[in-house]
Amino acid sequence: MPAERFDFRNASQQTLAALLDRPSGEPRAYALFAHCFTCGKDVHAAKRIAEALTALDIAVLRFDFTGLGSSEGEFANTNFSSNVADLMIAAADALRQSGRAPAILIGHSLGGAAVLAAAADVPEARAVVTIGAPSDPSHVTGLFKDHLAEIGAKGEVEVSLAGRPFRISRGFVEDLAQHKLLDRVAQLHKALLIFHSPTDEVVGIDNASRIFTAAKHPKSFVSLAGADHLLSRRSDASYVANVIHAWAGRYLEGAEATPEAAADPKTVVVRETRRGRLQQEVTVGRHRFLADEPIDVGGLDSGPGPYDLLLAALGACTAMTLRLYAERKALPLERVTVALTHDRIHAADCAECETKEGMIDRIERAITLRGALDAVQRQRLMEIADKCPVHRTLTSEIRIVTRAAD
Repeated sequence: MPAERFDFRNASQQTLAALLDRPSGEPRAYALFAHCFTCGKDVHAAKRIAEALTALDIAVLRFDFTGLGSSEGEFANTNFSSNVADLMIAAADALRQSGRAPAILIGHSLGGAAVLAAAADVPEARAVVTIGAPSDPSHVTGLFKDHLAEIGAKGEVEVSLAGRPFRISRGFVEDLAQHKLLDRVAQLHKALLIFHSPTDEVVGIDNASRIFTAAKHPKSFVSLAGADHLLSRRSDASYVANVIHAWAGRYLEGAEATPEAAADPKTVVVRETRRGRLQQEVTVGRHRFLADEPIDVGGLDSGPGPYDLLLAALGACTAMTLRLYAERKALPLERVTVALTHDRIHAADCAECETKEGMIDRIERAITLRGALDAVQRQRLMEIADKCPVHRTLTSEIRIVTRAAD
């Protein structure tokens, strides 16, 4: 679903421009996203992470801080404390008034420092995520360190940040210096997930180390190897979203199945997310995941492709069938591993195939059997592999009946 306008007012009664990204069904949870310093709600990282999370049934509110993007007010009159107030008071309260307070707080760069500072004042939030966050808000003064003396002398000057002009006041600098963020981190009392790139040239990886060391458990760290500070590559943003979804699940209340899945748990429902050209949401009972294609063929690479899922079905069925047979026959089978590939070959290259012209599909299945099995037992298990239900379906006559759901 396209993002909907969700503007709200801050403590100074200025309107902050916001977008609420909702999933196609009932959201499993609501997240509040705080973007990087000098960025806006439409920065690639915020937009792409929000899009990927909504495909995973998490609604995301992203907004422009005071004086940035389409929000009212003057940036020069803001500081880190007012940004935290925008986040923990105005934005969180706007979601509360809509009926769903944020369960997840996500902050990118200085927005990550803001969510760490604000988390204690958002009691409904159970999980906090930072992406490339500084361990000390005053780190941001390094972006305009050459102007600090002039700011101190004149009280306010215009600086260029990320190619855009901003007016920075003495009060802004002084406010950054007074925040002791690591003390807040030590008293967080919420699950914390830290993302950081070891090659981040804007906020060094040592910041993540200090945050992680100060935090109490439960805490987790994920290295974004190869990513830049702004997560410019779509694949990096998609990866972050998928990890957030998997990690946050244990701290969120159980999600209800979608109406389609609840009506018939044996029915697999596939629907377009409309994020990217090819991304699909697959619902199987209470389980949800993405199907997609690689970026080089027009997808987002956010999930396995259709043939990947087909191979996964055959591989899973093979391993399950062998496990059930081994248990029934009391065979010392310790573990089954099935590796599969799919390609198209010329029919003339397949001596045992009935089709002699054109192209045919070829699936290669390599099965590794671990355990103290003798030759006879191994041979029997390889024979049983061909008896798995999915194998039989794929090698028998199949009739697919297509109808209009309406």
